[in-house]
Amino acid sequence: MQLQLWQVDAFSDAAFGGNPAAVVPLEHWIDDGLMQRIANENNLAETVFFVRKEAGIYDLRWFTPEAEVELCGHATLASAWLIFDRLAPELNAIDFNTRSGVLRVERGEDGRHVMSLPTTAFAPFAAPEKLAREIAQALGTTAPREFFKSQYYLCAVWDDPADVRSIAGVGTIALVLAEIGSWGLIATAKGDAGYDFISRFFAPAKGVPEDPVTGSAHCLLTPLWAERLGKKTLRARQVSPRGGDILCTDDGARTVLSGPCALYMVATIDV
Repeated sequence: MQLQLWQVDAFSDAAFGGNPAAVVPLEHWIDDGLMQRIANENNLAETVFFVRKEAGIYDLRWFTPEAEVELCGHATLASAWLIFDRLAPELNAIDFNTRSGVLRVERGEDGRHVMSLPTTAFAPFAAPEKLAREIAQALGTTAPREFFKSQYYLCAVWDDPADVRSIAGVGTIALVLAEIGSWGLIATAKGDAGYDFISRFFAPAKGVPEDPVTGSAHCLLTPLWAERLGKKTLRARQVSPRGGDILCTDDGARTVLSGPCALYMVATIDV
Protein backbone atom coordinates (compact mmCIF):
# COMPACT_ATOMS: atom_id res chain seq x y z
CA MET A 1 0.00 0.00 0.00
CA GLN A 2 1.28 3.46 -0.92
CA LEU A 3 0.35 6.58 1.02
CA GLN A 4 1.15 10.21 0.34
CA LEU A 5 2.91 12.18 3.06
CA TRP A 6 3.50 15.91 3.38
CA GLN A 7 5.91 17.30 6.00
CA VAL A 8 4.78 20.78 6.96
CA ASP A 9 6.49 23.22 9.34
CA ALA A 10 3.69 24.81 11.37
CA PHE A 11 3.93 28.25 13.00
CA SER A 12 6.69 29.24 10.60
CA ASP A 13 6.66 31.13 7.32
CA ALA A 14 9.74 29.30 6.06
CA ALA A 15 11.02 25.73 6.13
CA PHE A 16 13.27 24.69 9.05
CA GLY A 17 11.33 26.79 11.57
CA GLY A 18 8.30 26.16 13.76
CA ASN A 19 7.14 22.61 14.44
CA PRO A 20 7.27 19.91 11.76
CA ALA A 21 4.28 17.60 11.34
CA ALA A 22 3.91 14.66 9.00
CA VAL A 23 0.45 14.83 7.39
CA VAL A 24 -0.99 11.66 5.85
CA PRO A 25 -4.40 11.93 4.10
CA LEU A 26 -6.30 8.62 3.94
CA GLU A 27 -9.22 7.43 1.84
CA HIS A 28 -10.36 5.32 4.81
CA TRP A 29 -8.96 4.46 8.21
CA ILE A 30 -6.14 1.93 8.33
CA ASP A 31 -5.05 -0.26 11.24
CA ASP A 32 -4.24 1.66 14.43
CA GLY A 33 -1.01 -0.26 14.90
CA LEU A 34 0.13 0.66 11.38
CA MET A 35 -0.56 4.35 12.01
CA GLN A 36 1.49 4.14 15.20
CA ARG A 37 4.37 2.43 13.37
CA ILE A 38 4.31 5.12 10.69
CA ALA A 39 4.47 7.81 13.38
CA ASN A 40 7.36 6.03 15.06
CA GLU A 41 9.20 5.73 11.75
CA ASN A 42 8.67 9.44 11.01
CA ASN A 43 10.09 10.25 14.46
CA LEU A 44 8.52 13.72 14.52
CA ALA A 45 6.65 15.16 17.47
CA GLU A 46 3.43 14.43 15.57
CA THR A 47 2.11 12.48 12.62
CA VAL A 48 -1.49 13.32 11.75
CA PHE A 49 -3.93 11.25 9.70
CA PHE A 50 -7.27 12.44 8.33
CA VAL A 51 -10.16 11.05 6.28
CA ARG A 52 -12.52 13.26 4.26
CA LYS A 53 -16.18 12.78 5.19
CA GLU A 54 -17.73 15.45 2.97
CA ALA A 55 -16.81 18.91 1.69
CA GLY A 56 -15.07 20.80 4.50
CA ILE A 57 -15.49 18.01 7.09
CA TYR A 58 -12.74 15.56 8.05
CA ASP A 59 -12.06 12.98 10.76
CA LEU A 60 -8.58 13.49 12.20
CA ARG A 61 -6.21 11.68 14.62
CA TRP A 62 -2.76 12.52 16.02
CA PHE A 63 0.14 10.20 16.93
CA THR A 64 3.47 10.90 18.61
CA PRO A 65 6.26 8.33 18.06
CA GLU A 66 4.95 6.49 21.13
CA ALA A 67 1.19 7.03 21.47
CA GLU A 68 -2.03 8.52 20.12
CA VAL A 69 -2.86 11.81 21.85
CA GLU A 70 -6.01 13.80 22.62
CA LEU A 71 -5.02 17.14 21.08
CA CYS A 72 -2.29 18.57 18.88
CA GLY A 73 -2.53 22.12 17.61
CA HIS A 74 0.42 22.36 15.25
CA ALA A 75 -0.48 19.19 13.32
CA THR A 76 -4.09 20.42 13.02
CA LEU A 77 -2.84 23.68 11.55
CA ALA A 78 -0.53 21.76 9.19
CA SER A 79 -3.47 19.59 8.04
CA ALA A 80 -5.58 22.66 7.35
CA TRP A 81 -2.74 24.25 5.38
CA LEU A 82 -2.47 21.16 3.19
CA ILE A 83 -6.22 21.09 2.50
CA PHE A 84 -6.46 24.83 1.83
CA ASP A 85 -3.31 24.95 -0.30
CA ARG A 86 -3.33 21.65 -2.18
CA LEU A 87 -6.31 19.34 -1.69
CA ALA A 88 -9.39 21.62 -1.60
CA PRO A 89 -8.37 25.23 -2.33
CA GLU A 90 -12.03 26.22 -2.79
CA LEU A 91 -12.65 25.88 0.96
CA ASN A 92 -12.53 28.80 3.41
CA ALA A 93 -13.22 26.78 6.57
CA ILE A 94 -12.63 23.21 7.74
CA ASP A 95 -14.19 21.24 10.60
CA PHE A 96 -12.06 18.41 12.00
CA ASN A 97 -13.79 15.73 14.07
CA THR A 98 -11.30 14.70 16.77
CA ARG A 99 -10.97 13.23 20.25
CA SER A 100 -11.19 16.81 21.51
CA GLY A 101 -14.44 17.54 19.68
CA VAL A 102 -14.90 19.54 16.49
CA LEU A 103 -11.95 21.83 15.74
CA ARG A 104 -12.53 24.58 13.18
CA VAL A 105 -9.78 26.18 11.11
CA GLU A 106 -10.57 29.19 8.93
CA ARG A 107 -8.53 30.49 6.05
CA GLY A 108 -6.60 33.55 7.20
CA GLU A 109 -4.82 36.40 5.49
CA ASP A 110 -1.30 35.90 4.15
CA GLY A 111 -1.46 32.19 4.92
CA ARG A 112 -1.92 32.70 8.68
CA HIS A 113 -4.84 30.35 9.22
CA VAL A 114 -6.97 30.71 12.35
CA MET A 115 -7.63 27.69 14.56
CA SER A 116 -10.16 27.37 17.39
CA LEU A 117 -9.30 24.82 20.11
CA PRO A 118 -10.94 23.97 23.45
CA THR A 119 -9.45 25.91 26.34
CA THR A 120 -7.68 23.65 28.83
CA ALA A 121 -9.01 23.56 32.39
CA PHE A 122 -6.24 24.05 34.95
CA ALA A 123 -5.79 24.97 38.60
CA PRO A 124 -2.99 26.12 40.92
CA PHE A 125 -0.87 23.22 42.12
CA ALA A 126 0.79 23.28 45.53
CA ALA A 127 3.95 21.47 44.55
CA PRO A 128 6.13 20.07 47.33
CA GLU A 129 9.47 21.85 47.65
CA LYS A 130 11.14 18.58 46.71
CA LEU A 131 9.33 18.58 43.36
CA ALA A 132 10.48 22.12 42.55
CA ARG A 133 14.08 21.13 43.32
CA GLU A 134 13.83 18.00 41.17
CA ILE A 135 12.44 19.98 38.22
CA ALA A 136 15.23 22.53 38.50
CA GLN A 137 17.83 19.75 38.66
CA ALA A 138 16.33 17.86 35.71
CA LEU A 139 16.18 20.96 33.50
CA GLY A 140 19.46 22.50 34.59
CA THR A 141 17.92 25.81 35.64
CA THR A 142 16.53 27.53 38.74
CA ALA A 143 13.43 26.33 40.59
CA PRO A 144 10.12 27.70 39.26
CA ARG A 145 8.12 30.13 41.40
CA GLU A 146 4.68 28.54 41.02
CA PHE A 147 2.80 25.71 39.36
CA PHE A 148 -0.50 24.98 37.63
CA LYS A 149 -1.84 21.58 36.69
CA SER A 150 -4.22 20.31 34.01
CA GLN A 151 -5.27 16.74 33.27
CA TYR A 152 -2.04 15.87 31.45
CA TYR A 153 0.33 18.83 31.85
CA LEU A 154 2.22 20.48 34.68
CA CYS A 155 2.81 24.19 34.02
CA ALA A 156 5.79 25.73 35.80
CA VAL A 157 6.13 29.53 35.94
CA TRP A 158 9.43 31.37 36.28
CA ASP A 159 9.87 35.08 37.01
CA ASP A 160 12.79 35.55 34.63
CA PRO A 161 12.42 34.57 30.95
CA ALA A 162 16.16 33.90 30.89
CA ASP A 163 15.57 30.91 33.18
CA VAL A 164 13.18 29.38 30.64
CA ARG A 165 15.51 30.14 27.74
CA SER A 166 18.46 28.54 29.58
CA ILE A 167 16.87 25.12 30.11
CA ALA A 168 19.57 22.69 29.08
CA GLY A 169 17.61 19.46 28.53
CA VAL A 170 14.97 17.14 29.92
CA GLY A 171 17.13 15.02 32.23
CA THR A 172 14.91 12.91 34.48
CA ILE A 173 11.81 15.08 33.97
CA ALA A 174 9.67 12.12 32.78
CA LEU A 175 10.16 10.38 36.14
CA VAL A 176 9.49 13.58 38.06
CA LEU A 177 6.23 14.19 36.17
CA ALA A 178 5.11 10.58 36.57
CA GLU A 179 5.15 11.04 40.35
CA ILE A 180 2.24 13.51 40.05
CA GLY A 181 0.40 11.81 37.17
CA SER A 182 1.51 14.17 34.40
CA TRP A 183 3.36 13.46 31.16
CA GLY A 184 3.98 16.97 29.78
CA LEU A 185 5.79 19.97 31.28
CA ILE A 186 5.12 23.54 30.17
CA ALA A 187 7.83 26.00 31.18
CA THR A 188 6.77 29.65 30.92
CA ALA A 189 7.60 33.21 31.93
CA LYS A 190 6.45 36.71 31.10
CA GLY A 191 7.72 37.68 27.68
CA ASP A 192 10.71 39.63 26.50
CA ALA A 193 11.80 40.95 23.11
CA GLY A 194 8.30 42.26 22.36
CA TYR A 195 6.38 39.10 23.29
CA ASP A 196 3.69 38.90 25.97
CA PHE A 197 4.90 35.52 27.20
CA ILE A 198 7.36 32.78 26.26
CA SER A 199 7.30 29.04 26.81
CA ARG A 200 8.87 25.64 26.18
CA PHE A 201 7.30 22.18 26.27
CA PHE A 202 8.70 18.76 27.18
CA ALA A 203 7.02 15.33 26.89
CA PRO A 204 9.71 12.63 26.89
CA ALA A 205 7.26 10.00 28.13
CA LYS A 206 5.45 10.33 24.78
CA GLY A 207 8.65 10.22 22.72
CA VAL A 208 8.94 14.03 22.47
CA PRO A 209 11.95 15.26 24.50
CA GLU A 210 11.20 18.87 23.49
CA ASP A 211 8.36 19.95 21.23
CA PRO A 212 9.35 22.94 19.07
CA VAL A 213 5.96 24.74 19.08
CA THR A 214 2.97 23.35 20.98
CA GLY A 215 -0.57 24.44 20.18
CA SER A 216 -2.17 22.42 22.99
CA ALA A 217 0.11 24.02 25.60
CA HIS A 218 -1.14 27.44 24.50
CA CYS A 219 -4.71 26.36 25.31
CA LEU A 220 -3.57 26.61 28.94
CA LEU A 221 -1.03 29.41 28.59
CA THR A 222 -3.35 31.82 26.77
CA PRO A 223 -6.01 32.12 29.52
CA LEU A 224 -3.31 32.09 32.20
CA TRP A 225 -1.41 35.04 30.74
CA ALA A 226 -4.53 36.83 29.45
CA GLU A 227 -5.77 37.13 33.01
CA ARG A 228 -2.39 38.19 34.38
CA LEU A 229 -1.70 40.76 31.69
CA GLY A 230 -5.29 42.01 31.35
CA LYS A 231 -5.54 41.51 27.60
CA LYS A 232 -7.38 39.04 25.36
CA THR A 233 -4.96 38.81 22.43
CA LEU A 234 -1.30 38.06 23.08
CA ARG A 235 1.89 37.54 21.10
CA ALA A 236 3.63 34.36 22.22
CA ARG A 237 7.01 32.88 21.41
CA GLN A 238 7.96 29.26 22.06
CA VAL A 239 11.69 29.54 22.63
CA SER A 240 12.75 26.03 21.64
CA PRO A 241 15.87 25.76 19.46
CA ARG A 242 13.65 25.92 16.32
CA GLY A 243 11.23 28.42 17.83
CA GLY A 244 7.91 29.73 16.61
CA ASP A 245 5.45 32.63 16.96
CA ILE A 246 1.78 32.21 17.84
CA LEU A 247 -0.91 34.87 17.96
CA CYS A 248 -3.23 33.79 20.79
CA THR A 249 -6.71 34.99 21.71
CA ASP A 250 -8.57 34.08 24.90
CA ASP A 251 -12.17 33.46 23.83
CA GLY A 252 -13.47 31.92 27.04
CA ALA A 253 -14.24 28.24 26.42
CA ARG A 254 -12.16 28.40 23.23
CA THR A 255 -8.58 29.41 22.56
CA VAL A 256 -7.92 30.87 19.12
CA LEU A 257 -4.44 30.41 17.67
CA SER A 258 -3.12 31.61 14.35
CA GLY A 259 0.11 31.25 12.44
CA PRO A 260 1.62 30.40 9.06
CA CYS A 261 2.88 27.08 7.69
CA ALA A 262 5.68 26.17 5.28
CA LEU A 263 6.01 23.04 3.17
CA TYR A 264 9.24 21.08 3.59
CA MET A 265 8.67 17.74 1.87
CA VAL A 266 6.28 15.69 -0.27
CA ALA A 267 6.81 11.94 -0.26
CA THR A 268 5.27 8.55 -0.95
CA ILE A 269 5.56 5.83 1.68
CA ASP A 270 5.22 2.07 1.08
CA VAL A 271 3.68 0.12 3.95
